[in-house]
This record gives sequence, C-alpha cells and structure tokens, in this order.
Amino acid sequence: MPESKSKLFIPAIGAAVVVAGSIAAYTYFKGPSGGSSDALGSAKVVPSTALMATYITTDSQGWAKLQQFGTPEAQKLVAKSLEDFNKQIFSGSNVSYEKDIKPWAGSVMIAVLPPNPVKSAQLNVPSGAPNVPTNLQQEPNILMVVGIKDKLSALNFANKLKSEKGVKFQESDYQGQKIIETTENGKPTYSVALNNSHLVLAPQKQAVEKAIDTFKGQSSFASKEGASTILNKGVDVKNSLAQIYVPDYAGMVQQLAAASPQAKQLPPQALAQLKQIKSVVAGVGVDDAGVRVKVIANLDPQLNKFQYQSSPGNIVGQFPTDTFALVSGNGISRSWEALVEQSKDYPEMKQALEQVRGQLKFVNIDLDKDIFGWMNGEFAFGAIPSNQGVLATVGFGGALVFDTSDRKTAEATLTKLDTLAKNQQINVANRNIGGKDVTEWQIPRQGALLAHGWLDQDTVFVALGGPIADAVADRKNLSLDNGDVFKAVTGSLQRPNGGYLYLDMDKTKTVPLINSFVSSNADTITILNSIRGIGFTAISPDKSTSELEMLLALKPTAK
Repeated sequence: MPESKSKLFIPAIGAAVVVAGSIAAYTYFKGPSGGSSDALGSAKVVPSTALMATYITTDSQGWAKLQQFGTPEAQKLVAKSLEDFNKQIFSGSNVSYEKDIKPWAGSVMIAVLPPNPVKSAQLNVPSGAPNVPTNLQQEPNILMVVGIKDKLSALNFANKLKSEKGVKFQESDYQGQKIIETTENGKPTYSVALNNSHLVLAPQKQAVEKAIDTFKGQSSFASKEGASTILNKGVDVKNSLAQIYVPDYAGMVQQLAAASPQAKQLPPQALAQLKQIKSVVAGVGVDDAGVRVKVIANLDPQLNKFQYQSSPGNIVGQFPTDTFALVSGNGISRSWEALVEQSKDYPEMKQALEQVRGQLKFVNIDLDKDIFGWMNGEFAFGAIPSNQGVLATVGFGGALVFDTSDRKTAEATLTKLDTLAKNQQINVANRNIGGKDVTEWQIPRQGALLAHGWLDQDTVFVALGGPIADAVADRKNLSLDNGDVFKAVTGSLQRPNGGYLYLDMDKTKTVPLINSFVSSNADTITILNSIRGIGFTAISPDKSTSELEMLLALKPTAK
C-alpha cells in the first residue's frame, strides 16, 4: 500500500468514530452493536446500485485456523509481511493495530459502485481545443463499511488520534450526519459513522452521501433483486474468511466494461452469453485440509444450453501415482457440438472453424467426425515426470486417455495420423508394452516422440514421449487415484462431479518446473513449497445452478 494512502486510512477512521457518541454513554458503548458483524447488516447501508460486495470477517477463529498450516519458512515470511504492513500503515504514529483498532473493528464489507464519469472540468482542456476525447476513463467507486463491535474502544481510539501530529479533520453535514473529510497531498478520504454501529469510508464524497441516503431509507444492496437471497444463504464453507456477492452478473460486466476506455462495446452475442448467469456468490474458508473456495452461479434455465453430465472418475485410475498434474472430464464430443452450435452466432469463430475443417480435409481428416466425434466418454490429460529420451530437456511428458463407445472410428483416425507421420519420414513401429500393442513414432537416437495404444476394449491412450507410454501401459506402481496426495487434495471435493483439475505441489520437480515457465522470486517459491496440492471440480445439480469448488491443500505446520 502506498504510504500516502496508508496515512489517510487511519485518520479517516478515527475522525468518523469521534462522532459515534460521547463518553457519558458508557453503558450504551458497552452494549451490543446490533447487526454490525454480519453481511446482511452491512449491506443495509450499501446503496442498491452497488455492482458487487465482498464481506471479510474479522472473526479470529478462521484466521487462527489458517495459522495451523505452512512450512516454518512460509510462516516466517507471512509474519514478516504483516509486520512490514503494520509498520507502513502506522508509520510516524503511536497507533497499534492490536491495541487500538482490533478491539473495536468488526467485519468489513467492500462494495463496488457504478463508476462516476470524469467531469469535464477535471480534464483541463483549453476551450476550443480540437479532438476532445469522448470515451473518458471513469473513476473507480469503492465504498467500505466497517462494523463497530465495541463503541467505547472505538471512541478511545478516536480521541487518541486527535492528539496525533499532522491529523486534520474537516466536518460537513449531510442529512443530519457528520461527514469527516481527511485530505493529504490533495487526495481526500470521506467517512461517516451510522447509528454508532457502522463506519462508512470512501475516496469519493458522493459514495458516502449515497450510503447516508440508504441509511435514511432509500433502497439498499440488501433489498436489491437477486442480492437478498445470496446474502441470506451465502456459501457454506467452514471458518469463513470472506464472502463475495454479485446479484446481477451480466449488468456488472456491462457497466465495468463501459467504464474502461480500452474496452470495446460488448456484442449482442456476448451479452446473451453473459445473461445465462443471473447471480454469483462465492465463499472462502479454512478447514482441516486447507483453504477452500466455493462458487455458486445461479443460471437462467431458459438460456443455459450447456448439457452437464457427471464424470464416473474411473479414468484417473489409468495414470501412475507420480502424475503431478491432471485435467479430467466427460463427453468432449458434446462440448464440441455445443461450441459448433454457438459459433453460428459468432462470425469470427465460425470462420476459424471452417478454416481448420478445410485444412484437415487436405489430409483426409474430418474435424468433427475423426477428431471429436468418437470422444464421447470420460477423458483425462496428465503430466508425468521423465528425463529420458526426447523429454530430457523439459523433464516431463503427457498422456491423453479417452473412453469411447466408437472404437472403430478412433482406430481409423489413429491410422490416418500414422500415415501422415510416415509421409513425413517418421519411423512408425509397433512395440509390446506390458502385453499391450503400442504404436510409436520414433526419432533416431532419441526414442519415441509419440505413442498410442489401447488399455482395454474401450480405452485408448496417446502419450507424448516413449517413457510416458511405458508408465501408462505397463503401470507397476500405485495408480493416481490411490496416491496419498491425490486423495488428500481431491477426496473432500464434491462427488459426483464433472471431473478434476489437479496439481501435486508436493513433488520435488513441480515447483522447479513452474519456476522454469513463470519467473518466481525466493518468496514466491517459499509460499509454493507450503502448498501440498490444488484441486478443482464443478457440479451442476440442475439447469439453474452451477457450483465450482477449489481446495488449496496446505502442508500442516510441523510440531
């Protein structure tokens, strides 16, 4: 956080708390806050025009649970980051978060309001100047609501701030409420205390005034169509840290896109796709496995054309236990058909598909029938470590495994591909691996570049690299679904589901591989080393609901 902004935050809080009451009302200050600690209570002072809101709890239980995870190095890094953050926030003051703020500050709601257009006076464009821009960047409009859980502690903190050097307050009245303006380096922050239970802050005065209007009786985010239901239900996660509410997903995307000068106007087809999603609510919590994120999207069943089908999950058993990354699912052919149907509304997409179809026809391959048509069962793609042959430089290879009810078409397609390889002077030969006939595309002195074969009557695999073909076709160790890490990362995810996205961070090669593709510093690697794995899945109980779940499985703190 920049120093100028960090210095604004604390004086603004203190200024607003000054008007929260008087020291004479001791018993009142020690009484309950009346709804300031729940999301619905905070949402009642957020204007109904808010596009979305995030509710962050300060309940110590969830954050304490989080401290049970992480390597000693990662915990030291986090502790140092928090210490540096506190020093930056309270630099040059006698304020302490633990002593002065934590006792009274409750949970926080951060709302995103529709952006305000930049006023013409702010442009400083000389009169008569040509080519005045019409697509102006709009200002972000953020409103923060902090619950006051102990009013006496809040008042003591405000009085302490009044003695701090360089803290200047300016009051103004709006609808009988005192708005405090704190300005530093020409950048103001506005705040107001409402009903002695909520502290409202914003970088724009208009946002605070709208919150006061809401407090006085105008429609609130809590009563907004679509918001009330998701605020009351939320997402069921243990030890919730945060909940995110988007009552009108399409409307939010439209308004945020319109506020960006770089964004193009959304085409009608894209808007129609967005309108499939009515509202979204997400939750972040901590349980015995790590940090869990759940997202629930409420869909319009009339517009939702996606045909969800759960995946049996058997395909995972075809991969060796050292598979460190995997994506699985069901029915590629159905997804392809939906994409082709959707392309009719997108000329550019339709043109691209026709170009690919035309190019493949030159080599006697039908994109729809020969490539995707037979992929009607469960599928998975996995990354498997190996440093042999053609994989020596990258350190891993991959395997695609498909269940199909149309073996005849699948075999015909593979035969066509083998013929293409032979025409490119690639040696195509057969090899027996674990009693299975495997066809390999061989490169002199480096072994097989690609291999394919049948694991059983209905299951075909394609491997990138000869060693990967050996690992899949002649598996001698545990299968992936019986591995400890896979069970720890995916075992608590919802079942049945549509498939998995799985990443094993516990493998000695995983972090170095990530680091080789993405530039990482020492701190990032320390954090990555504290993660055991990542698991992701999705379900759709009916045509009006889609649920996503992700687990960031963390290593427990060594005792």
